[in-house]
Parts: sequence; structure tokens; C-alpha cells
Amino acid sequence: MAAYLVRRVIFGLLTLVVITCFVYGLARNMPGTPLTVQLGETDPSRKFNPEDLERMKRIYGLDKPWPVGFAQWLSNVVRGDLGRSISRKQPVATLIAERIGPTFLISGTALVLAWLTAIPLGLYASARSGRADERVSSLMLYVLYSFPTFVAALFLQIIFAVWLRGTGWELPLFGMSDLPPDAPLLSRIGDVARHMILPVTCQTYVGLAYDSRFIKANMEEAVRQDYVRTARAKGAGPWRVLFRHAFRNTLIPLVTLLGLSLPGLIGGSVIIEQIFTWPGMGRLFFESIRERDYPTIMGLTLMFSMLTLAGQLLADLLYCAVDPRVSVE
Repeated sequence: MAAYLVRRVIFGLLTLVVITCFVYGLARNMPGTPLTVQLGETDPSRKFNPEDLERMKRIYGLDKPWPVGFAQWLSNVVRGDLGRSISRKQPVATLIAERIGPTFLISGTALVLAWLTAIPLGLYASARSGRADERVSSLMLYVLYSFPTFVAALFLQIIFAVWLRGTGWELPLFGMSDLPPDAPLLSRIGDVARHMILPVTCQTYVGLAYDSRFIKANMEEAVRQDYVRTARAKGAGPWRVLFRHAFRNTLIPLVTLLGLSLPGLIGGSVIIEQIFTWPGMGRLFFESIRERDYPTIMGLTLMFSMLTLAGQLLADLLYCAVDPRVSVE
């Protein structure tokens, strides 16, 4: 186990270097720089001397070619320094620490709700395969899966914030909370929960639709195996066959899907957080790209890449837990 983990860590570090190098090169070659963005937001009547611009380039490290800049950024990361945000004038690590909680709040809730709902739906669809109710539910899941999240977000905002305004069904449109920090704890928790309903719904329904169809497809393959026919021949009931024999043998592909769901939810939160102005890492990533804030872009890229590699490693380790025939060696 130790040798396997060491190999995976070394491979993961090399992968992180390649990913961050590629993203840094793309960021530095995007049209515009942090200076042009800042100049575009200042008073047009204000004049900047060329000497001041060159001095600012040296301060931000923009006077060096991007390979040199990446090598300097990488050396700082090795020492535990993610740099300082150009637009916000704060350490990148501090910005990520402030935003990671809200992102995991909606992403983790969406992930749990999607799996708690998808597993019963997938098993029910397997048990009722080919019948009218199963066909109707499958059609609805296909429609949900094909419906873009940003379109669903706009429809939900129109319904719950415009059409239902002034009723008990009205939901907050933007932000994470409307109450001051000194408000009672239970009131603040309830207010955050109300603000979470719309973004969590948008992040849950796509995962629910895909996961339930994924479970149904694997279950249909499992129920055709010889061991399932043998269990039925011995007189096992349909639900016992479904849960005890078929479902247990579909856990490996489910473990793979679960391990890769976490980075997918974090990446998908970029659009949702921007639409609902949720103060998470996804919105910070979107704003940092718009502002050409290279240190923040690289810090978040490093975070997302580490989550993806950690999810893959978690899936591989869970293989051994659900199937004794699989060994990390």
C-alpha cells in the first residue's frame, strides 16, 4: 500500500506541474493584462507615464517571459506561497480559505442529495424496467439531463423571485445571506438555507438524472448474470435479488463515478455561483479570469487539479474496499 501511494503521489505531482504550466501559459497569452484591466476601470482623463507602467510590470512580474514567470510561481508554491492577488491586494491563500466554505456548502449538499435520490430511483427503474411508470420517469430524467443549468437557473429565478414575489414561496435571488453577522445564529442558518435552495437545486438535478440512469444501466447488466439467475432459481425474492446480489456487484462503477463527482461539482459551480452571486471559489475563478489576476487563477487551478487527482485516488482505494479481488499491488 505504501509503495502504491508513493507512486501515485509522484505521478500526481508531475501531473500538477504539467497542468499548471499549461494553464499559466494560456493565462499569460490571453488578450490584456492586469494593468490594462485596471487602466480600463480608471478615469479616462488620468494619464499614466510609461515609466510608471514599466515599474508596475516589474512589481507584478509581467516584464518576464511566461516560462520564467511560471518557474518563479512554482518555486513560490513549493515554499507554500500561492502569491498575492493583483486585483484584490490579498494573499491568494486567504481568498481561497474565505471562498472554499461556501462552495463546499452548496456542492457537498448537491452531491449528497443527488446520490440519496439517484440510488432509489435507479433501483426502482431497474425493478420496473419496461413498464409505463418506468418509461415516464426515464423520459423526465432525460429531459432534466439535457436541460442546461444556466437556463434552469434563470427559469427558477423568474418563478421564485418574480412570479411568486410577496408570497410564502418567494426565495432570495442573489447572495448567501441578507442578515447582518450579529443576527441570531438560528436566524442566520435559516437565511443561508433559503439562499441555498435555488443554486443547490440547479446543481443537483443534472447529477440526479445522470447518476440514476447510470445505476439503472449497470443494474440491467448485472441482473443478466448467471449468479442472479441462480439466486432466482433458489427462490430468492425480487427485492432480495436486486439489493443483495445485483446492487452489490455494481458498486465498483458507482465508486468510480462518486470519486469523480467532487471535482465535477466544483467545476460546475463556476456558472451557478456567478448567476446567483454566491461568494464561492467558482465565482472567484470567473472574476479572476475577467480581471487577468494570474496568481488567483493559478491558485484556484492548483486547487481544482488537486481535487480531481484526489478524487481519482479515492476511487482507486475504494475499489479495494468494495471488491476484495482488486489489490493496489
